[in-house]
Amino acid sequence: MKKHFLTTLVILTMLTASCSDNNDKPDAYGSFEATEVTVSSLANGRIMQLHIEEGQLVDSNELVGFVDTTDLYLKKMQGIAQKDATGSRREDLTAQIAVQEQNRANILIEQTRVINLLKDGAATQKQLDDINSNLNLIDKQVASLKTQFRGIEDQIGSAEQQIAQVRESINNALIINPLKGTVLTKFAESNEVTTFGKPLYKIADLREMELRVYVSGAQLPHIKIGDKVEVRIDKDEKTNTKMEGLVSWISQTAEFTPKTIQTKEERVNLVYAVKVRLQNDGSLKIGMPGEIKLNSH
Repeated sequence: MKKHFLTTLVILTMLTASCSDNNDKPDAYGSFEATEVTVSSLANGRIMQLHIEEGQLVDSNELVGFVDTTDLYLKKMQGIAQKDATGSRREDLTAQIAVQEQNRANILIEQTRVINLLKDGAATQKQLDDINSNLNLIDKQVASLKTQFRGIEDQIGSAEQQIAQVRESINNALIINPLKGTVLTKFAESNEVTTFGKPLYKIADLREMELRVYVSGAQLPHIKIGDKVEVRIDKDEKTNTKMEGLVSWISQTAEFTPKTIQTKEERVNLVYAVKVRLQNDGSLKIGMPGEIKLNSH
């Protein structure tokens, strides 16, 4: 009788443990990821400085290096010189017009005098005609000089645009870090030659991570965006570290389970990708496996 009781107790204990294990079984598996940004060169030339190292934390808008701008600087100075030369032509035209206007004023005085003399018979009509002809000539010369202003203004505007483009190219030669994060990979070094669009380094903000997991169609009704879930990562061979995460995204379309998940049989099943966002205390790494436990079913 006692032996039978002990046997029954062992079976009940095993069943209880088995049920407890099943209840504690994770609902989905996946791996951690972060938004990785590849910073590329916006200029052509030799990298003069690139002060970053892999694993380094860099602030946003921080100057981390620059590409040689000697040629661009010379082009800018050339454009400024051309603009100044064209501007001096405008000043010269202004001076010429002023001279012609003064001549016109003098001739108008002479015209008035000849008209009065003509009334008294002390001047001839030809003298007046010559004066009027000179006035017409001056008016045409002034009009011709004024038309040259438009061409000069166009040239100055074109020079200013070229200078602005060169300045923008010089600004693009500065390597500005776009976001606060950790340098993951460095693709270039100082003194190397780079080209427009060539990757320099890859960076990601690791303060917040996302665990991408996959749930079945049967699990989908029990999870929604905004839900808090339990996230688990391996602490050692037998225990896990538990963290709280927030469901931030659920795929609207089904896909075959990725090859990295579970067995071959499970990989042919259709699942839905889910992203769980959580704060990183420094223990989470990109590519690290993780699992979630839904709070309710």
